[in-house]
Amino acid sequence: MKVLFGRKVSSLAELKEITEEAMKQGQRGQTYIVTKEVELEDRDFHNFASDFFNDQPWITREDGGVNTNREARCIRVINKETGETVLVNSEGYSYPRYTAIENN
Repeated sequence: MKVLFGRKVSSLAELKEITEEAMKQGQRGQTYIVTKEVELEDRDFHNFASDFFNDQPWITREDGGVNTNREARCIRVINKETGETVLVNSEGYSYPRYTAIENN
């Protein structure tokens, strides 16, 4: 499976916009591996999704990066209520440095 990662995207709304535009332009995504899943209550998910520049307590230095097969290592963040999913590759930072929308 492949997804389109955005770098330093401010919010889920912006991520949706740039993903749609990238798909229109025919951009290809990157393969990924989920190393951890985090389920958030609806309110917490919306707080997370409204400002991706905020540090998150569930992101550690070990999360993120790219493995030797060029697959992005990421955290799957799930809205418990809606099932909406965002992939986070932190690249060693404590905030979502790279984000992608995962379509189920």
